[in-house]
Amino acid sequence: MDPKRLVDEKIALEHGLTEQEYRWILERMGRTPTITEIGIYSVMWSEHCSYKNSIAVLKTLPREGEALLVGAGDENAGLVDIGDGLAVAFKIESHNHPSAVEPYQGAATGVGGIHRDIFTMGARPICALNSLRFGSLQQSRVRYLFDGVVRGIGDYGNSFGVPTVAGEVYFDPAYEGNPLVNAMSVGIVKTDATASAIAKGPGNKVFIVGSATGRDGIHGATFASEEITEESEQKRPSVQVGDPFTEKLLLEATLEALAADVVVGIQDMGAAGITCSSCEMSAKGESGMHLNLDHVPVREPNMTAYEIMLSESQERMLLVCVPGKEETLVQIFEKWDLHAVCIGEVTDTGRVQVHYRGELVADVEADHLVLGGGAPIYHREVRQPQYLHTSGNIPELDDLKLGEVQSALMHLLASPNIASKQWVYEQYDTMVRTGTVLGPGPSDAAVVRIKNSNKGLAVTTDCNGRYVYLNPRKGGQIAVAEAARNVVCSGGTPVAITNCLNFGNPYKPEVYWTFREAVAGMSDACRMLNTPVTGGNVSFYNENPDGAVFPTPTIGMLGVMKDIEVHTTLAGFSAPGHLIYQLSPENWSFRGEIEDLGGTEYLSHCCGLICGDAPYMDLFEEHEVQRATLALIQKGVIQSAHDVSDGGLLVAIAESVLFSDGLGAEIEITPETPLRRDALLFGESQSRIVLTLSQSDMEQVHTILMDHPRVQLTFLGKVQNHSDLSVKVDGQQVVRTTIHEMKQEYFGSIPRSMERTTS
Repeated sequence: MDPKRLVDEKIALEHGLTEQEYRWILERMGRTPTITEIGIYSVMWSEHCSYKNSIAVLKTLPREGEALLVGAGDENAGLVDIGDGLAVAFKIESHNHPSAVEPYQGAATGVGGIHRDIFTMGARPICALNSLRFGSLQQSRVRYLFDGVVRGIGDYGNSFGVPTVAGEVYFDPAYEGNPLVNAMSVGIVKTDATASAIAKGPGNKVFIVGSATGRDGIHGATFASEEITEESEQKRPSVQVGDPFTEKLLLEATLEALAADVVVGIQDMGAAGITCSSCEMSAKGESGMHLNLDHVPVREPNMTAYEIMLSESQERMLLVCVPGKEETLVQIFEKWDLHAVCIGEVTDTGRVQVHYRGELVADVEADHLVLGGGAPIYHREVRQPQYLHTSGNIPELDDLKLGEVQSALMHLLASPNIASKQWVYEQYDTMVRTGTVLGPGPSDAAVVRIKNSNKGLAVTTDCNGRYVYLNPRKGGQIAVAEAARNVVCSGGTPVAITNCLNFGNPYKPEVYWTFREAVAGMSDACRMLNTPVTGGNVSFYNENPDGAVFPTPTIGMLGVMKDIEVHTTLAGFSAPGHLIYQLSPENWSFRGEIEDLGGTEYLSHCCGLICGDAPYMDLFEEHEVQRATLALIQKGVIQSAHDVSDGGLLVAIAESVLFSDGLGAEIEITPETPLRRDALLFGESQSRIVLTLSQSDMEQVHTILMDHPRVQLTFLGKVQNHSDLSVKVDGQQVVRTTIHEMKQEYFGSIPRSMERTTS
């Protein structure tokens, strides 16, 4: 960008600002902004940084709780007190648009950025998670994106030295051309050792620490605030380039500096780089900054002030030093072979003033630029999508015949949405740092040990975008409820969520209506389950020329375990003769009407239909089932727990068999009235958990459940000393297959698809 170029309305529009926003800038500044200033406003008022189209809705979420140490959005990440002087910092964010253009670096820098948000809080990251969405694996472009994203996550996370312990991967044509790449990090910090993203103390020196600044990532924030088009491929300069080895050094140097008490405030340079860090830290501290860009270490010649201020080069922090400790700070970072250069000082002006090569190139009021200050806040037009008037209708379908149930099961086990994601997680280091108790695979949530403690964390990411598409409010409820249910099935008590809200263009009334309804559903569930929102990320403009992605409010759920030894897996078919039950609400009965197929993987994958309502769920019933399950686990009377979700009851049973060391199961389901086999076996009604327990524990189980009268146990069958799965319905055999046959479909599906990439 030519530093001498005169700014006008055309330039403002080219930067993604509206005509009205440009007029506001002129009114507030009382003059025409410089090119650097219009760049600053464009990134700070982008959707990615300002949340201008979402903050009014986000404020309706429950954001307070006894365990929350900071309010949602107050710091770089959420912070939850877990007792014994310890807190958990956790957050999830998107890197969707960069990953659509450059999948490897887009995903890698998403991982790096979310980890920096955690350790700028003073917390050491102990695990990472992700949530990924792609188009159909039949498409070569999708396989390229999938491969690049997974390698980017694996290479960065493995090199950085933090285990990737959980996640989810979905495939649907709705995500064609616009993949979703959401990265989550979880860290541990002592409650008296947390750091804040604040600038205070006039005269205190401001340092840039970490890597040198380049031209990579310039206008990444505005790139993330527009729809993907055919021209997006030309925006590779907007995708940052990461270096995990430098990030590891930055982690250690940052934590050492915080421990040495030389830091007043610190913030990661993520979206909008120096611009965002300086403005947000100044606004939070009700202060200002004077910056001299001549001192910023750069790695490319002839960089302009505009480029330096907007660069999103990775592995950098902005830091305010405790007065008199500047030399100590520099020595700490030099010890780790990192830059620590004073580029300015804190002022009491409330303004960020930027000098470069003897000129004042920017002079802006910090509070005018940030969320909660002068950044725009919009209430967008809403309109219920037209498709919802007809999508609820399911066409007449023939029920499965006796001989068709088994082939339908095999087809579902091979569905990329259900099949094992081993091809993905075998590329991740899941065990580094030796804290992983349960990683990807045989558990509904990951379980991580808190070192030097008996405590642990259960963590997961969850969302079914198809449910949200068909019923945004109920889909939002289910996203939170299923995340909590998965944590419970592993033995954790759900305590709080972070979220990454992936939607289309907010200027389209149908998209905004869906966004508002989904957030309302999340709010319903969070209040019922007592899991307040600690913060997160909104990612709009997830569209390609063919339309928007499924609305996908991804939930990152945090659960706490008082005793790490009391955990459960889905692989509990551990001894012949163990009893298999379904735990469900007291009024639940086997459902088998065609309406029960709405939104299911069966209807989508086997019938090619996306229609009907989202699956049945009542939040009160859900809460009761979770409480009862947790009570059973904490008393140690159940051998396994696995929630019924994608694929329904039969898939949940099959998955338990697949992870159970060669032991099979004999299942017999006897509904009170004749029901459709497809809906009975593959319907996805919520609030159900498949449990196994020993006969000797039955009396204690019933005693415990007396305190939970709103739930019921339904006998399904027994674990058997053979490698078959046998299922009868009303005395008629519908499935008789071997574990070997199921494994070929379940574990072989995604590798077979990806072999096309290299063949």
